[in-house]
Amino acid sequence: MPTEWDFMAEAASPGTRLQTAANGKINLCLLLGPLREDGYHDVVSVIQPLDLADTVTITDSPSGTDAVACPGVEGDNLAARAIASWRGATGIADRPVEVTIEKRVPVAAGMGGGSADAAATLRLLDAFFGVEGANLVTGLGADVPPLLHGGPTLVSGIGDRVSAVAQPAFGSCLVLPSTAGLSTPRVFSEAGEMGMRRSPADIVQVLTQLEHAAAAGEGWDLPDALLGLNDLGPAAARLEPSVGEALEQARGAGADQAFVTGSGPTVVALFHGAEAEQRAKEAAEALSDRPGGAIFSAASPASATIEQVA
Repeated sequence: MPTEWDFMAEAASPGTRLQTAANGKINLCLLLGPLREDGYHDVVSVIQPLDLADTVTITDSPSGTDAVACPGVEGDNLAARAIASWRGATGIADRPVEVTIEKRVPVAAGMGGGSADAAATLRLLDAFFGVEGANLVTGLGADVPPLLHGGPTLVSGIGDRVSAVAQPAFGSCLVLPSTAGLSTPRVFSEAGEMGMRRSPADIVQVLTQLEHAAAAGEGWDLPDALLGLNDLGPAAARLEPSVGEALEQARGAGADQAFVTGSGPTVVALFHGAEAEQRAKEAAEALSDRPGGAIFSAASPASATIEQVA
């Protein structure tokens, strides 16, 4: 049976395999600020990890070099960059590792799947080598720091200001992936052209409003005007027609809120109330034959547990 791994234990013995979940996320809200001189945007977002998660495993590399395997997913992997960045930050160059990722979070979907894999890899590296280096790593993208934390977060700046918050009121969730993909930079650009950028004063006001709401503690409520509000959603829907179709399907299935998460194209539907879980599961079954399918999910309040599996 797997056993919980001491996050800051001494280095793992040869042949040890450690494993953790890389939880996908949704943005319960995402507000877009002005374009900065460095080409980034200020944002305000509440990020909620889901129990829909990849599984990431680390062990000694049999090839003698650092390696990342992610069956079924082609192209560059952010987890490989995470290993290189972690080694640069810690100065540890010996003992090559092999990281294996079993994907469940939809790819290029606005759910932070690649960032979650990178964050999980950083946590595993800390545990495997018995050092604290994950928090020193930068430059892997805006979604990595909040997902490294492992629980709900309030994010501001360009995604670099991350504050842990208590679990907000949530209910149950229906994830409607798309068979199409969207370029995150293109969605941001389109949102700007559509006039979706808010003023600095608006961004500060929303951040203050969310901080005040989160201070209520466990089960806190996002303001009604903010829950499900995503300034990137209209741009995603304009660029990818399947987004609008998914929003209609979610509302037709009885969702209390339906919105785009991140830069899309994934649509999320939230169900509230005493029968939220049953309603969400029934909606997932009813929409299971749609292109991309439908996935029932719940919140994951804490997602940083590391287990020793060998």
